[in-house]
Amino acid sequence: MFEFVIGLILGLLIGAVALWVFSRRVARQGHIQDRSEADRIVREAEGQAESVRLEAEEIRKKAEAMRQQAEATRQQADATRQQAETLHRQAELDAQEVRLKAKEELEKEAKSERAEIQRLTDRAEKREEAVERKAEVVAAREDEATRKEKDLAKRAKGVEEKEASVDQIVAAAKKELERVAGMTPEEARKQLVDQFLDEARHAAAVEAKRIEDEAKEEAEKRAKRIVGIATQRFASEYIQERAVTAVELPSDDMKGRIIGREGRNIRALEAACGVDLVIDDTPETVVISGFDPVRREVARIALERLIADGRIHPTRIEDLVTKAREEVERSIRETGEQAILELGLSRIHAELVRLLGSLRYRYSYAQNVLRHSVETGFIAGLLAAELKMNVKQARRAGLLHDIGKAVSHEQEGSHAVVGAQIARKYGEAQIIVNAIASHHEDEPQETVLAHLVAAADALSGARPGARREMLETYVKRLEALEEICRSFSGVESSYAVQAGREVRVMVESEKISDADARQLSREIAKKIEGELTYPGQIRVTVIRETRAVEYAK
Repeated sequence: MFEFVIGLILGLLIGAVALWVFSRRVARQGHIQDRSEADRIVREAEGQAESVRLEAEEIRKKAEAMRQQAEATRQQADATRQQAETLHRQAELDAQEVRLKAKEELEKEAKSERAEIQRLTDRAEKREEAVERKAEVVAAREDEATRKEKDLAKRAKGVEEKEASVDQIVAAAKKELERVAGMTPEEARKQLVDQFLDEARHAAAVEAKRIEDEAKEEAEKRAKRIVGIATQRFASEYIQERAVTAVELPSDDMKGRIIGREGRNIRALEAACGVDLVIDDTPETVVISGFDPVRREVARIALERLIADGRIHPTRIEDLVTKAREEVERSIRETGEQAILELGLSRIHAELVRLLGSLRYRYSYAQNVLRHSVETGFIAGLLAAELKMNVKQARRAGLLHDIGKAVSHEQEGSHAVVGAQIARKYGEAQIIVNAIASHHEDEPQETVLAHLVAAADALSGARPGARREMLETYVKRLEALEEICRSFSGVESSYAVQAGREVRVMVESEKISDADARQLSREIAKKIEGELTYPGQIRVTVIRETRAVEYAK
């Protein structure tokens, strides 16, 4: 481009020179007639020269623009080159960083492998130590057996000496008997042999009894040691609730408001909660009676809120009883979660947590089932720790072993079998399921864990004052009484009150008429007489209620 511009300028210069030479030549030759013609020609030449100059100036500007564009292109090329150099350096840095990370990862893997090798080595050393300890125990047992064998050999030798002495005595006695009694040798021999055999049998029986007693004593000592260590490491308190709950009143005037006009308030509360309210001469106190602790708790909460609110009428009673039931349900779930946290367990199905919480309101021989389950879990874990077994697994099986008691009245079968079915349904392992099903020997015990859970259950129930047969029998009788009432068609709910002396049956008014209610009460009473054994008599009250509800808008 630069060479083209130079050529163009040179061409312009040559043209100007040629024009000047031509003008001079014309002047010399004299062909121009007058000066004006010459001036005209000069002006035309100057105009042509100016045009050529302007074109040259335009060409110069274009050349300058092209030069600037070339300079920008060069600068862009330099920037591209610098960017390429930067990318090259960045790629080298990234490659170096990748090499460093790879080196660190290799070092970490090598360190992890060394740690794993060290762990395996330590584990192998511990196993060797355990094997050595077991070998020492076996050697000690062999020494004990050798000692007992030597003792037996010594005693056998003593027996042989005694036999020799007996032979001598027998010989002397034989002669004496032959002389005194005039017996034949065969008769005397038979008598002495019988006498010797009796003495030998007696001595052998005494020795066998002694050895058996020593073995039992040794086994009992070892068993007591394991059980003692486990039970000494855990102790719990038992709080036995009665079948009644007392609610304090701000004043005796509140008793009349609780009873209501013609007793409608107290009847509504008893029907909604399924309990019996005892209002007597006890100052500022109302007693809630009922065998089911859940119902008593619902009634207590509802009654306390009614007293605090002051608005006591059937509609308000039903609302507060519903809220109290919801509160008790939340409390049941929180109680189940607390028991799980207390034992340090996790990943238990939500339905199992709810069933565990409901065990708080159930009792077995006056022993709270939830506290019994938690204690069984602790004892099973301690026993497992002594035997070098899985402690978490033992605690889990111990906690869930009585889960069937939460629903055993709703399903057929023993609580152990029902509990195993529930645990299997909600994803528990087979070893846990077998421990639950077999802790009362309803199914064969397949693992050591099953034996541990059964032992822990027996230890928890064997504590002094932990259980009492009378309350369990009483509760079962009341549950059977309610179940008989619910077995009839049209019965909505039933509640045993007055310590089982009365049962109240709520029926559906659409299905049962007033005449049918009388007949139903007779049929229920007849079935109770045929299936239950109870002292005194049971009053059957069938309640049929019709309600008409409308809203004013």
